[in-house]
Amino acid sequence: MMTRIFSFIAVCLLLLGGGVRAQEAGSAMPVDKDTQLFTFQEVVSMEGTADELYIRCIEWINTRYKNPADACRVRNRESAYIEIAHRFEIYNQAEGTRVNAGIVNYVLKIEFKPGRYRYTLTDLVLRQSSRYPIERWMDKSDSMYSPLYDSYLQQVNTQALELIDSLKAGMQPPVVKQEERW
Repeated sequence: MMTRIFSFIAVCLLLLGGGVRAQEAGSAMPVDKDTQLFTFQEVVSMEGTADELYIRCIEWINTRYKNPADACRVRNRESAYIEIAHRFEIYNQAEGTRVNAGIVNYVLKIEFKPGRYRYTLTDLVLRQSSRYPIERWMDKSDSMYSPLYDSYLQQVNTQALELIDSLKAGMQPPVVKQEERW
């Protein structure tokens, strides 16, 4: 009888542990099925014509980036398409100090249609002398693997989500103030 109870408890703990692992995997960076690259993509419904959405995005770019002309590689109003190539900084944190660990480049593509826009954040690569896709940081069997890569991936994920939140906030329709009559 006691062995059955212990077996039941052991099975419950295994199932609970599997659920925790599933949640961790679910919080990992999204991977595109075709390219196998980390890709953040969403279609966002938003009131406005494609041109109005395009103009809002240009305004967001001008406030978001210090040098918008350098960051925004493609601005095509006719085809309602914008492409941004920029970067995230990643850090090592040790004993209360923050040391620069590198720069991860990214490409953000934004396409506009009446009543919606789609963003695609992809091509995340560590800037080195050669192209180093950060997807390689997931391979724990690689001889070059470092436990720091988990922290780097988490930092990139956090910064990507902050960028997306900033884009969504910047794309909101302008608030029309009612003129006060008195």
